[in-house]
Amino acid sequence: MKTQRNHCMVAAGFILIFSVISCTSSSQKDPPNTLRLPTPEKIKGLDPAQADDKYSGEQVGMAYEGLLQYHYLKRPLELIPNLAESMPIISKDRKTITIKIKKGVLFQDDPSFKETQGKGRELIANDVEYSFKRLADPKLRSPGFWIFDGKIAGLKEWQKEASDAGATDYAKQIEGLRVMDRYTIQIQLKEPSAQFLYYLAMPFAYIVAREVVETYGQDFIRHPVGTGPFKLVTEETNLSSKLVWVKNPTFRKEFYPEEGTPADRKDGALDDAGQPLPRSDKIVFQVFTEGQPKWLNFLAGNLDWTTIPKDSYDQAIGADQELTPELKQKHIKIIKEAMLDITHETFNLADPIIGKNKLLRQALSMAVNPEPFIRLFYNGLALSAQGPIPPGIAGYEAEFKNPYRQYNLEKAKELLAKAGYPGGKGLPPLEYNTLTSSTYRQMSEYLTKSFTELGVNLKINTYTWPEFLANIKNRRGQMWGYAWSADYPDAENFLQLFYSKNVSPGPNDSNYANPEFDRLYESSLKLQDSPKRTEIYKRMTRLLAEDCPWIFEVHRINYELIQPWTKNIRINNEHTRFKYFRVDPALKTAK
Repeated sequence: MKTQRNHCMVAAGFILIFSVISCTSSSQKDPPNTLRLPTPEKIKGLDPAQADDKYSGEQVGMAYEGLLQYHYLKRPLELIPNLAESMPIISKDRKTITIKIKKGVLFQDDPSFKETQGKGRELIANDVEYSFKRLADPKLRSPGFWIFDGKIAGLKEWQKEASDAGATDYAKQIEGLRVMDRYTIQIQLKEPSAQFLYYLAMPFAYIVAREVVETYGQDFIRHPVGTGPFKLVTEETNLSSKLVWVKNPTFRKEFYPEEGTPADRKDGALDDAGQPLPRSDKIVFQVFTEGQPKWLNFLAGNLDWTTIPKDSYDQAIGADQELTPELKQKHIKIIKEAMLDITHETFNLADPIIGKNKLLRQALSMAVNPEPFIRLFYNGLALSAQGPIPPGIAGYEAEFKNPYRQYNLEKAKELLAKAGYPGGKGLPPLEYNTLTSSTYRQMSEYLTKSFTELGVNLKINTYTWPEFLANIKNRRGQMWGYAWSADYPDAENFLQLFYSKNVSPGPNDSNYANPEFDRLYESSLKLQDSPKRTEIYKRMTRLLAEDCPWIFEVHRINYELIQPWTKNIRINNEHTRFKYFRVDPALKTAK
């Protein structure tokens, strides 16, 4: 899932004061257990089929659900039923997946449901069929179609027929999606897939109602109507500044997990075991595109949880990598966890200059020194990335050294000369797309300095998050900084970012294409987790190291801070995790 590379920081004094005030202005009318959380970027929309970045995915997960989800507390991550009544039944040849849907699950009330006079109707198997077909609808151009592309029998052909006809026939039956009865859907795969069940827990595969999609049309992205635990308060919401959610009164009976680790029991994460979800009556997300206002609001008690902005790190963390005495006195708690992610500089291989010159990309990669980069932008809390696969999953090699990620300016200059640009002569400034915040400006300055020493100039273009994503989707720009957080715990989730059939607007936004890589990738899809599959992953990593579609940067270690009254916080990439969060109103008042 696409994410920012870092958390942002500085802003002018009047903005800081305004942000603190704005966070508290509505507190008098909120329920006592209202949860107030930050989100770092403007949300581009609330359509599951378009939720290709972490922040949109998290908001989509407030209202919508998938057939499967992850157990909130178990580690390693374990898939469990969500809208499904039980785990899918898989045939012996691993090609047929049969899923029973829970009875009595209701969509949220909405005027779109004319037949029930605005009352949310029951979710049935036809809704699953529609939602999965919708992901393939050529008019929608969903960046999430890659999860089903080439996997569900007949779906690609259905998509092509719709594209050729200029109209989408949702009534047309396809081989790979069969509604067996009101509560049963059967999926026929073209080939066995070790990852397919993971896809069913992703936001792209969340279930929508056709009536709602057709009622709101293009405005559907601002009218989420799902089966999930929360309902959007549209009159209080602005996707650019604040999103307000309240408990969905028709949400089915779902309960906080009763199983966890000894550590979960020790720190109180099992205190709510067996209690109904969601645990909060209201959640308010405020958009902070700069880190310092967010930090001041957290210190003032106006936010219940936060990540640590880069320039506030020394205020939060001491030399022992623990909380400073000042924060300990406030009884603030810290959560640390290595992230399954990677940050990187993307080369747009669709560009005629940078895309056709591997030596140029190799030279640029060798010119960026990872050690000061990690120190400056991650406070030393990151691991230099040598390839796309992070530590913690099969395929990662701690001993592997990418030859083009070892900083060597002289070698980089030699490669630049071989690329046809000795000393940078003849090479026009490269267009670099980035975000508007202070941290991204500083990162751009670091890259500019690194490349200037090589003889290469950058032209910096700054955008808001939605504009930034739109440029990538449309292949505009030659370079940009990015991050990818795992959608599921399998190296395939990172390697699919380079599969040629996933090029933009799909997740392969570098537009990389290598027939040998594709062959290895496709062969890995047929294998379960095994030494043979892991060896294929390693070979793919070496191809990427040589071809340099990215400058591999870092695997991050995440630090999150929570107020003493905030409960049940766990770091993971589960997009429905907010239904478990809560505050203790009495403790918050006392503090």
